[in-house]
Amino acid sequence: MIRVLLVDDHEMVRMGLSAYLSSQDDIEVVAEGCNGKEAVQLAMEHQPDVILMDLVMDDMDGIEATREICNRMKEARIIVLTSFVDDDKVYPVLEAGALSYLLKTSGAEEIAEAIRAAARGEAVLEQQVTGKVVARMRSHTSPKPHDSLTERELEVLRLIADGKSNQEISDELYITVKTVKAHVTSILTKLDVEDRTQAAIYAYRNGLVK
Repeated sequence: MIRVLLVDDHEMVRMGLSAYLSSQDDIEVVAEGCNGKEAVQLAMEHQPDVILMDLVMDDMDGIEATREICNRMKEARIIVLTSFVDDDKVYPVLEAGALSYLLKTSGAEEIAEAIRAAARGEAVLEQQVTGKVVARMRSHTSPKPHDSLTERELEVLRLIADGKSNQEISDELYITVKTVKAHVTSILTKLDVEDRTQAAIYAYRNGLVK
C-alpha cells in the first residue's frame, strides 16, 4: 500500500483527490495539510511514501516545505501538483528536491499513476516542465569559446587580462616573445575577439580571472 500525504490550500481539491485516491486498491491517504508548515509536521509524523504538494500556500509555500522535508527525510518523494509552470517555481522546487511536477489539469488517473511511479522512485514531469528542464540543461552544457583554450593559452589570457605586454608575458612564462605572439593570435581566434582588450573583457566576464 502506498501511503500518501496530500497538501493543498483548497479544501475541495483535497476532498476530490482524497476521494479518488482512496478508491484505489494500492493507495492510502494517511493525512491532509493546507499549508507548508502542516506539510512538514505531517510528513515527520506520518512518514508517507509519497507527498502531493501544492506550491502557492500561506504560512510556508510548497517550495520551502519541499526543501525542509527533503532536508529531514532523505528518501522523501514529493510530487508537485500546481497550476503554475513559471520559472521561479519550477526550477526552485526541483532544486529543493521535488521528484515530479504535475499540473492540476492532469487527470485523476494520471495523478494516481504518478504516485505509483514516485513510489518506485521514478519521476514524472509535465510536458511543459520537461521542455524547460531540457532547455536549461542545454544552455548550461553548451560549450564556451574558452573551453578550447589550452592550459598555456589560459595562462597567457590571464596575463593579458592583467595588462601584461608580450615581453612581460615572455619573461614570466619563460617563453619567447614569438611564442607569446602565436598564443595571442590563437586566443583571439578561438574567442572570436578582435584584440587584446576584448580578450581581457571576455576573461573577466567569464570568470577566468579574479
